[in-house]
Amino acid sequence: MQPSTRYTTTAIVLHWLVALGLVAAFCIGIYMGDLPRSPTKLQIYGWHRTAGITVLALVLARLFWRATHHPPADLPMPAWQATAAHALHGLMYALMLTVPLAGWAMSSAKGQPVVWFDVLTLPGLLPADRPLAHQLEKLHSLLSWVLLASVALHLAAALKHHVIDKDGLLDRMRPGKAA
Repeated sequence: MQPSTRYTTTAIVLHWLVALGLVAAFCIGIYMGDLPRSPTKLQIYGWHRTAGITVLALVLARLFWRATHHPPADLPMPAWQATAAHALHGLMYALMLTVPLAGWAMSSAKGQPVVWFDVLTLPGLLPADRPLAHQLEKLHSLLSWVLLASVALHLAAALKHHVIDKDGLLDRMRPGKAA
């Protein structure tokens, strides 16, 4: 049996759900930053926390799936590109775990509960500590921007493979049936 050149349906669904979650979390995060203190702002912060925890859960599911299911082999490309791609994926996974964890820790240090979809109150990761919360807020913001830059680089590389190399790389993660 010939190995698949595409990711599994589960891997594809998780990939795109994580992508949507990242876009939602980042856009909400940007929007909420300059809002005046109000009940609406607190509700939007809740949405941001829900998006972040959802991304964290999806990334953990994706890592579990990846550990138990082999991805397709790399496409032929120069060794430096394969190395860069693997390094970028590793960085993105690390950031997709640390950004929401830093946000959760920041909320805990601020004494603010993290409530997922207004249903499940998650335990605090840290005791209330305002100075630590301020440092975690800076870390969460910095790592978020690094994650955004990493995702932009990932997208640019995928488009380069599609438009310039025409090597079918995008088809491996495209929803729907194989091309």
